[in-house]
Amino acid sequence: MTPPPTPSPSSGSQSPQHAVQVVDGASAGTGAHVRSLTEGLVARGLRVTVCAPPGAEAVYGFRGAGAHFAPLPAASEPEAAAVLRRLCADADLVHAHGVRAGLLALTTLALSGRARRVPLVVTWHHRGLATGARARLRRLMERRVARSASVVLAVTTDLVDRARRRGARDARLAPVVLPGPGGEEAPTTPRAAVEGRGQHKSRAEVGAVGRPLILSVGRLDERHGYATALRAARAWRHLDPQPLLAVAGEGPQRGELQRRIDDEALPVRLLGRREDAFELLAGADVALLSSHWESRPLLAQEALHQGVPLVATEVGGVPELVGEAAELVPYGDAGALAAAVGRLLADPSRRERLVAEGWARAAEWPTEESTVAHVLSVYDELTSPGRA
Repeated sequence: MTPPPTPSPSSGSQSPQHAVQVVDGASAGTGAHVRSLTEGLVARGLRVTVCAPPGAEAVYGFRGAGAHFAPLPAASEPEAAAVLRRLCADADLVHAHGVRAGLLALTTLALSGRARRVPLVVTWHHRGLATGARARLRRLMERRVARSASVVLAVTTDLVDRARRRGARDARLAPVVLPGPGGEEAPTTPRAAVEGRGQHKSRAEVGAVGRPLILSVGRLDERHGYATALRAARAWRHLDPQPLLAVAGEGPQRGELQRRIDDEALPVRLLGRREDAFELLAGADVALLSSHWESRPLLAQEALHQGVPLVATEVGGVPELVGEAAELVPYGDAGALAAAVGRLLADPSRRERLVAEGWARAAEWPTEESTVAHVLSVYDELTSPGRA
């Protein structure tokens, strides 16, 4: 049951509580979460300022959610800190999203002499995958942010554990939810979901007429594991009809992946960046997530909401998110990935069961309302007059 709205922290002639949200390089999930959180906080009487890269406003519409939006300069950290210092001059609380944003907020508060007076909440949305010297630098950043934050909110249990290992005084699990199902309206029954995919209009556009469509959405980089997906696609060449793997996304591995697709004649199409990426799910037989690590991936959430069977790597927060409502395989195991997809394509009844389980699982996820209420309870705890 959705909890009732939390009363506004401001009353009478008091100025509304000012919460500054700091976002450094918002990913799709982080940006959508901050937009949803902003709308909920404003509805409860808070004044919200969102500091994010200049292009983030056009994508997420923070002003439309009721916030004051301030672009963070990308030229240099000192310049960004100067802008943030001005914006935080009357902040009652600063909430940073991500370790880099947390470090920027921490530095800004320290330079302004307000570090002890203004609580800092940091949400850890992702885990760094750097190696060598960059990994050591990342650990130092995480340690400083974890030890200095008033509260670390982490979106998965492994990130909670990581924050505690880095010295966090107070680390809590705070899952980030997708702001409602996107794309087209989901079918009414599992059978309709499975049987209706073959006739969807999007299949002709991506070249999947008369053949199964496997859809993946993600940046073309090492973290998303598309090299493994391409190895799995070799096995699909022998299926009849031969399925097509379509990947919506752009990134630094585009050239390398396309060369492999061409050289090996793989049944894979790179679609590039697509604003309608999740709408394409309505025509997919299977959604594919091959990542090295994920927290609460949008693709998985959209797939379960829309009734699309999901095959995903068993990493990060994915098992917590999907439970038994997806086929989970080890990361980097192309054979297991290929076999899981092949079994689903050959078994409509199994796909129907996953659709039903996915809808049931999605109904258990926290709502936007409860997510905002939880964050606001943390704010109230940290800004109450009697806090230590």
